Parts: sequence; C-alpha cells; structure tokens
Amino acid sequence: MTAYDVVIAGGAVTGSSVAYHLAAHPGFSGRILVIEKDPAYRFCASALSAASIRQQYSSAINIAISLHGIKFLRGIGETLMVDGEAPEIGLVEGGYLFLATEAGRPVLEANHRLQAGMGADIVLLGPDGLKARFPWLNTEGLALGSFGVTGEGWFDGYGLMQAFRRKARSLGVEYRAATVAGVEREGNRVVAVRLDDGSRIACGALVNAAGGGGPALARAAGVEIPVHNRKRFIFTFTCADKVAGAPLLIDPTGLYFRPEGTGFLCGLQPPEGRDPDADGDFEVDHDFFDEHIWPVLAARVPAFERIRQGRAWAGHYDMNLFDHNAIVGPAGDLANFHLANGFSGHGLQQSPAIGRALAELIVEGAYRSLDLSPLSFERIAAGRPLIEANVV
Repeated sequence: MTAYDVVIAGGAVTGSSVAYHLAAHPGFSGRILVIEKDPAYRFCASALSAASIRQQYSSAINIAISLHGIKFLRGIGETLMVDGEAPEIGLVEGGYLFLATEAGRPVLEANHRLQAGMGADIVLLGPDGLKARFPWLNTEGLALGSFGVTGEGWFDGYGLMQAFRRKARSLGVEYRAATVAGVEREGNRVVAVRLDDGSRIACGALVNAAGGGGPALARAAGVEIPVHNRKRFIFTFTCADKVAGAPLLIDPTGLYFRPEGTGFLCGLQPPEGRDPDADGDFEVDHDFFDEHIWPVLAARVPAFERIRQGRAWAGHYDMNLFDHNAIVGPAGDLANFHLANGFSGHGLQQSPAIGRALAELIVEGAYRSLDLSPLSFERIAAGRPLIEANVV
C-alpha cells in the first residue's frame, strides 16, 4: 500500500499553492501527493475565471488575505523561479472601481474606513472626481466611486496555477491523474483515500481543494459543506471608440468589465431563478449578453454602444451559499481533514494566503502568519455567517 504524509485532492491553484507552501516549509520533510482529475485543467475555475485581485472587501480577513496576495504576485518571479526560469503572470495593477448610488454610499464609505485603516491604497471619488479620472464614464445616478489606486487589478490565472504546480514539482511533490472516490476514517481521523482506479493510499492528512468536487469529497468523509457549483459566463468584446485607462469596474447592478488585450471582458451574476446548480454544463447562453449585459454596458459607458462581440465561455465557481466566503481549515472533529472550499469566485487571489496558512496549520499545528480562523468550518456548524458586503 502506498502512503503519503499529505494527500491533496485537487491540483488547480489552491491545491498547488498548498503543495508548494508545504514542500517549501522548513519544518516539513514528508511526502506530498496531489490528485487531480483534470490534468489538462480544461474545466477548472483557475483557468476559466476573470483572474483578478482586490482589497475592496468589507471584512478584515478578506482584506488581509488580498494584501498578502498582491505582495506575493508582485514577487512571484523570484519566489516561484525554477532552474533560473521566472514565471510571468502579466500582473496589471489597473485597479477596481466600485460604483454606488446614494443608497450604496454608506457601504462604500464604511468599507473605505476599514480598507484604508489596514493599509489598502483606496480612494473615494464623487461624481466630479469620477468624471475627471474616467471621462468616458456616464455618472448619472452615481453618488460615489471607490477606486484602488495600487494593489488591485488582474493577471494570468492559468499562469499562476502552473507556476505553483511547477515549483511544487521541483520540490518533490508528486501529481497523479485520478479522482478520489472514497475516504477511510478511523474515529476522528482520515487514514486513507481510495481512488477511482481502485488503488488505496494511506495519508497522514488530507486536504480538500477539489473545487467543484469539494462537496462530494467532504460528504465521503462524513462532512456536509454548503457549497454548490454555479455556472458563470464571461463575454469578450472590442469597442470602436477609445476607452482609455479603464479599471475593473463594478456597476451598481453587479455587472463588471475590465480591459483584456485590445478589448474587454465582462460578466454578471444571473438573476434569481436563473442560477441553478451546474453539473458538467459549460454551454454559453448568448442571449444573456443581449438581455442583461449589453444594455447596462451601453448605459454606463456610452462608447460601448458600438461594440463587436468576441468569444465567450462558461466556467463553474464553487459557491458557498451560506455566506459567500471560503471555508478553510479542519473539518470539525476531523482534525487531519482540511477544507479549502467555497471560494465563491475569489480562489485565485486568495490562493497564496490559503496555501501558506494551511501549510502552517499542518506542519506547526496553528496559523502563524495570518489567522484564518474567521473562515473556519466552525462558523458553518454554528450558523454564524461571516458577512461580506462586497460580493461580485
């Protein structure tokens, strides 16, 4: 029987970050196995998301996670270098711009006080300030904007995932193409996993970083997590007129867009009643763009009245429907079964801090660099949501 000190289910950005941070931890010398069911990474959220990072959250823990994240991304070339080859993720600190009507002004103002107090480089702009900085913007109906001057933007999410994976492998981490089909327990410990090829692997600890497969894996260990796969569309387009210096903009309706190459990409959460669980469905509803996205785009940025659509794709997010925040750390009484699930669209930007924290927890028995206990499974079991006002 094969045995590893740590088995990680899921080899996309979160699982590979955990693997790298574990292998690089000076106090760890064990064997690590990463099990990934989609080794080509065709369907994982890491490869299909809009790949961005922000500090504009309403909860201190999410701000702290992203402050570490941007520092990590800025230094990724040196940190994740392998054989003298530095990874390149094309980080663009173009900023986030949250827009609010008068009704939303108090939320942005309260968030800004917290963000600025923690060191995030965020400024508030009234309608005149918005118009001066972004002359292409229609400010009608807007009372305030919150803009990340530095530390926010977008990057190559697939590149980040591969950089973690390559560095982890260079440090001795093994990857295996398979699916975890079962979990074996002895009392309050996980002792082994069974794979879909019939093999059995003993483990000292198990990390659930399986993305959309996370709920099923948790259930196999006797744990229920409120995570569901939800399909999201990303549409691309080019504009006939110049829209210079655009950030990642979030309209009060929830629609977002940002530059991508010579054009733009955009998306919007489906309305209530049109957001069922997704299971293997990656079809794009092109009518969604015409009905829900383009009218808002054209109203907010008049230049977007003349656009040409490009390609579009669908991806799955593992959404934590309890409070839309990640579930991280031990799964209740199962002290050696660690959760890293329900990122609700924030997995890429949070992966550096999550990987570091779980490595500390596994090796040292406690969080050292950043206390992630606010994201613990205990809040789920206790019915105590971590409220986040800035959910995109």
